[in-house]
Amino acid sequence: MAARAKAKRAAAREPAAHLPVARVAVDLPLAHLDRTFDYLLTEEQAALAVPGCRVRVRFSGQLVSGYVLDRADATEHQGRLAYVERVVSPEPVLSAEIATLARAVADRWAGTFADVVRLAVPPRHAAAEAAATPAAPQPAPQPDPTAYDDYAGGPEFVAALAAGESPRAALTALPGDWPATVGAAAHATLASGRGVVVVVPDHRDVDRVARALGDAAVALTADLGPAERYRRFLAVRRGAVRCVVGTRAAVWAPVADLGLVVVWDDGDDLHAEPRAPYCHARDVAVLRAHHAKAGLLLAGFGRTVEATLLAQSGWLASLEPHAAARTRLLPAVRASGDDDDLARDPAARTARLPSLAWQTARDALAAGAPVLVQVPRRGYVVSLACAGCRSPARCGRCAGPLTRAAADTPPVCRWCGHAATDWACPYCASTATRAAVVGAARTVEELGRAFPGVPVRPSGGDTVLAGVPARPAIVVATPGAEPVAEGGYGAALLLDGWVLLARADLRAAEEALRRWLGAAALVRPAAEGGRVVVVAPGELRAVQALVRWRPEWLAARELDERTALRLPPAVRMAALTGGAAALADLLATAQLPDIAETLGPMPSGGEQERMLVRVPRRDGAALAAGLKAALAVRSARKADEPVKVELDPLVVT
Repeated sequence: MAARAKAKRAAAREPAAHLPVARVAVDLPLAHLDRTFDYLLTEEQAALAVPGCRVRVRFSGQLVSGYVLDRADATEHQGRLAYVERVVSPEPVLSAEIATLARAVADRWAGTFADVVRLAVPPRHAAAEAAATPAAPQPAPQPDPTAYDDYAGGPEFVAALAAGESPRAALTALPGDWPATVGAAAHATLASGRGVVVVVPDHRDVDRVARALGDAAVALTADLGPAERYRRFLAVRRGAVRCVVGTRAAVWAPVADLGLVVVWDDGDDLHAEPRAPYCHARDVAVLRAHHAKAGLLLAGFGRTVEATLLAQSGWLASLEPHAAARTRLLPAVRASGDDDDLARDPAARTARLPSLAWQTARDALAAGAPVLVQVPRRGYVVSLACAGCRSPARCGRCAGPLTRAAADTPPVCRWCGHAATDWACPYCASTATRAAVVGAARTVEELGRAFPGVPVRPSGGDTVLAGVPARPAIVVATPGAEPVAEGGYGAALLLDGWVLLARADLRAAEEALRRWLGAAALVRPAAEGGRVVVVAPGELRAVQALVRWRPEWLAARELDERTALRLPPAVRMAALTGGAAALADLLATAQLPDIAETLGPMPSGGEQERMLVRVPRRDGAALAAGLKAALAVRSARKADEPVKVELDPLVVT
């Protein structure tokens, strides 16, 4: 009976007289369904169904969500078309520009349009949509014409933005008020009547840049809550706001007449999307600037290899500080392993706090300034070793590494959590352990004993300080959690450099330098007594780049080596993770370029394996298309074993 009533209602529907066909992107993340589907609109629905609005449609007997991408007079579909069930809202939340960008991102990273749109458009909040009203755009602030005078090519870059042009550049930022530097480029673009998107790694950076931009910008972050986030999203979509600052999802903000996209610190792994299709905010920004014919600024204290590749190709200009600006603004940087230090202190190469670092901290505290101590790891004792033979201490149950949470607690396995109260070394039978890798909590204790009477404040994990006053204190922070000191730190000690440099990661040197520069940039200039000591051998390339403050030099050397070894970003690479049978099936199905080279398999935890496929950059689109087609075949077959596909993965090994 119900079926007959439903058929009768469907027969009573009549298609709209004008543009009755809606091309709908259905919210189904299945590779073989990654295309638009045609549906009919009634006259009543046609008045509401504008491109970009949300609808509900029947698909395979289920009611699913979708977006109207286009309207047409006719369809190429041979059978009878179903009708749109309901227009959820006439609000065009998916702009044509963002829809085009989403398709380009899905194709480049072998993903689906549905997965990408979930990153770009926040969930609907009906109350916020009903309450939101258009507001008059804020007047554009006056740009600072001197903000980029310290950089070669900087004044020309800002002048081009103010004139309505779309320059692209990679900026090696000097220490100081970097949010004001970003804000100057944004203000110049706003003065030309165009919009701006600023993408930063975390919420602390969002707050600092938002203050620098003032009333001209709105912040878009996930921690706003669904109602407030959607309200601000609608304000941007309706043109009430022309400048957006936020974390990685802000790169999708639907700013009208986009003139500039800024990505601050593009080497930070927080810019990498952890969900399919695993795109990076920097690369999405590059695509968006290209499609929208907008300007682009990749800025940071460090320089990534990817930005260097774009600069060497001529697609980006390189804005580097003048020599006079370096002398005026940079702190004095020294490595604890320099030859002069070793002559006075032979133990400086192996000491965790050599005499140079200790004396530098003491002088800064005596001058009334705070001291920053950067420690790579959180916790107390991150890794233990046998006190007798120095062999790594391993769990007797699972062979995992042992750690210690506090001085009065027994060793605990980092893998299985077993408390190793009866641990004994299998090589020398010793039951005593020593610290192999020390964390921030243990460092706080050590510095408290080394500098009695001086307050020692930790910053990291769940407790991140926003700032510290300009008085003697020691701040122990993990990378990225360094608070800003009023007037700048008098000194910074970068401990345990070997922990960062010895990581089994293609980006170890680049990442170590990026973290060191982020801490060193918080220190006062050398003319005001600012000193930085890095506890690492001075002959290492990353250390030399820090001492000379030349991150672009290290990035160029890294790019040369990766080009010779055919490693990203000199090539396009795909990382495939799954069971052995699933990987074999995917590779057998994929139509890869003839020049594609397969590396692996290698273990990836449990029964999972990992394989790498690399091609020259010119064949990157063919690689993505071949893998996406293979995923579509497996999706249509309803293959039991999934395969994770990552294009341009951050971790190659």
